[in-house]
Amino acid sequence: MSHEQERPHPHPGAAALGNARASGSPAGEGVGSGIDWSAVRADFPLLTREVHGKPLIYLDSANTGQKPAAVIEATDDFYRHHNANVSRAVHALGTEATDAYEGARNKLARFFNVRSDELVLCSGTTFALNLVAYSWALPQLGPGDAIVLTRMEHHANIVPWQLVAQRTGATIKVADIDERGELDLDALYAQLTPEVKLLSLTHVSNVLGTVNPVREICREARRRGIVTVIDGSQAAPHRPLDIAAIGCDFYALTGHKMDGPTGTGLLWARREHLAAMPPFLGGGEMIKEVRFDGTVYNDAPHKFEAGTPNIAGFIGLGAAVDYLSGLGMANIDAREQALLAHATEALSKVDGLRIFGSAREKAAVISFLIEGAHAHDLATLLDLEGVAIRSGHHCAHPLMQHFGVPATCRASFAYYNTFDEIDAFVAALLKVRNLLL
Repeated sequence: MSHEQERPHPHPGAAALGNARASGSPAGEGVGSGIDWSAVRADFPLLTREVHGKPLIYLDSANTGQKPAAVIEATDDFYRHHNANVSRAVHALGTEATDAYEGARNKLARFFNVRSDELVLCSGTTFALNLVAYSWALPQLGPGDAIVLTRMEHHANIVPWQLVAQRTGATIKVADIDERGELDLDALYAQLTPEVKLLSLTHVSNVLGTVNPVREICREARRRGIVTVIDGSQAAPHRPLDIAAIGCDFYALTGHKMDGPTGTGLLWARREHLAAMPPFLGGGEMIKEVRFDGTVYNDAPHKFEAGTPNIAGFIGLGAAVDYLSGLGMANIDAREQALLAHATEALSKVDGLRIFGSAREKAAVISFLIEGAHAHDLATLLDLEGVAIRSGHHCAHPLMQHFGVPATCRASFAYYNTFDEIDAFVAALLKVRNLLL
């Protein structure tokens, strides 16, 4: 399925842009972008359903993003008309599948402003971080070396480094946060002492929404000869992202949070690292020649892509990138900032409600608790009102321990949400609060 052979889909965002020009955006909905966001919302089939007899209000996009019809259709089209394995056959279906799969890699490279041969396609951020841990860090680190993490990391950016430290004798140091949920940069830089070989941190906190100044941090680490790893899971879906400009050594992200299928993601790495790193998994595709007396590995990135990949998933992720590009990531960012401001103001008026994280630069995520109410009780009762939020530790136990709470509720917003949904969410929250207290 070459680019010329792909079955055409409506240009992502085209209907929304056309509707906006024809009739003007609804009041308060355009955020200066000229986009009719109600038309965009209509591209997401799942958002029309009901839950417990109530219209669904989906406020859990930090967990996984919903999928526009273009993504669903792209994966369906592959299975209906082009299904074959990649890089395995010379027949027409095999060629079409390979062209579409590698075409998705090229789309992702353009979207993030990197070279396609620097992108390892994998199942997501967790796999990508483990790949760096086992293929780069494990051979490089030893006793006396140190790894720096931050207090706000997801477990996926903690546990792999603990496993590496246990096997190599390296130690882990933790950079802390202030009362706003921002990194104390002076303290962080003071921790970047000569024994530190690796700094790994999140671009955007999945709990606090804090946007870390990763470009500045990577510059300071590079001056000290420290390798940097960025977890971009919560950044990629919400803001323009130029990976090359950040100046990191590795950047990991997940496809399903940016409206693509589950089981997709990528690791970007500097070419010199990819060339020097040994394979993480062995099998088909990651080899040039196999003999019982030795194997010649494939070139990067393919030497890290053993086995049959999630072909349909990456074709769907390519369609998601097309869709997001059609809307424009700057427009998406502006839309979500408007939703965040509206929700923050509304929630601040709820008696007894505490918001965790007030960073000066923040993504559209609000973690909160209501005094006297358990997070899981709030989320369960909100679900009965049709409102889907997350409750729990959000795979961030050290951050919960920092705040002295076992769990929080988290409402996370995406460009397909509406101001009316936020108002309905707050009304439902007031209702269930009265039931619990």
